[in-house]
Amino acid sequence: MSERKLNVLMCGTGEYTTGWTGSGASKSDKKIGVVGLVLFDLRRLGKVEKLSMVGTNGSKFPAIRKHLQENIANVYKDMDISFDAYPEGDQINGEAYKEAIDKLSPGDAVIIFTPDSTHYPIARYAIDKGMHVLVTKPATQLLSHHLDLVKAAKEKNVVCFVEHHKRFDPVYSDARARAASLGEFNFYNAWMSQPKSQLETFRAWAGKDSDISYYLSSHHIDIHCWIMQGKAVPTRVVASAAAGIATSEPYNCVPQTEDTITLLVDWQSLSSSKHRGTAVYTASWTAPLKSGVHSAQHWYYMAEKGEINVDQAHRGYDIVQDETGKTWYNPFYMKYSPSESGHFDGQRGYGYVSIEKFVDAARSVNAKQAEPTDFDKHGLPTIENTILTTAILNAGRISLNEKRAVYIKQDGNGQWALE
Repeated sequence: MSERKLNVLMCGTGEYTTGWTGSGASKSDKKIGVVGLVLFDLRRLGKVEKLSMVGTNGSKFPAIRKHLQENIANVYKDMDISFDAYPEGDQINGEAYKEAIDKLSPGDAVIIFTPDSTHYPIARYAIDKGMHVLVTKPATQLLSHHLDLVKAAKEKNVVCFVEHHKRFDPVYSDARARAASLGEFNFYNAWMSQPKSQLETFRAWAGKDSDISYYLSSHHIDIHCWIMQGKAVPTRVVASAAAGIATSEPYNCVPQTEDTITLLVDWQSLSSSKHRGTAVYTASWTAPLKSGVHSAQHWYYMAEKGEINVDQAHRGYDIVQDETGKTWYNPFYMKYSPSESGHFDGQRGYGYVSIEKFVDAARSVNAKQAEPTDFDKHGLPTIENTILTTAILNAGRISLNEKRAVYIKQDGNGQWALE
């Protein structure tokens, strides 16, 4: 591409951005992060120029810079890890993102990996300033906020993607293509979990500002919505939750924290009034600590002419070590081992591709080679294409809070709403 390089602000300084958590380097499969590493590499490759990072506590940055120097700059050849940091010094400022965004220019980009409850205000502020936005899942917690971002992005003519990286997993994308030949949808069952240690990583917000369904089930709900796009729509959501582990020793999360959440969702075919389907989406952050995988993740899809089974936790690649036992690795997501030349070599991982697709889209719009709405037609996780994912998640939360079924409907203007 001949477009100008993109300046990018990273909102959030935690595990997914840097690999650093409040208690030190992450113990997960993202020990050196994803967002920062990908952007540093895209700068090396000439797609990105100036980088900045914003959190809420400036005193964390010296440790973060040391972590990035030791684990990225000293490991990969030609990797520039420089970035401007906000808030400066030892300041604590929950709205430092506003100052950081104000330093950008229209057409620059903002990538948001912050607690779920902060996605909407940060994304809305960035869009209003003319920035392209990539926001992690869930895009928002409320359907009304999601619809507002759709409207704002169109008014400002900017790209707004949701970072549903599993759409770029070749197994998931191939499964979606094959599902198209299986006829009417009948049943979908998805499971995703992470070990109890994540409750320590997410202690600041777990159960207070969001739940495990928003955080994890958003992945497979989006994949199912993607498979169903133009073929069926969700109509009713009933939620159930297990509790007791997260709120006990040694995690001691707030009393309302659920351990495991299940959503039961009715789907209606758009082409056949007699065909209805059922989906069950379950997510947990109280899985065992030594199961050999960071994220257990599998789903089953049945339609009138066949079925699909996907297990993305066990990919036929495992390593046994005396100290830790058996571990299943996933280099298809992020490959951290260097290339033969010593450079970062993870450009084909779907965690990388997801961010690069957004960068490429923003640059093409800036160069007037594309319109933001063009990407809605390409099966990409745009803010427009992910409305029903948020509708299901929001309905699930209401169902838990109010102990009732929640209905998903479209009004006469095609606008989605919850009842």
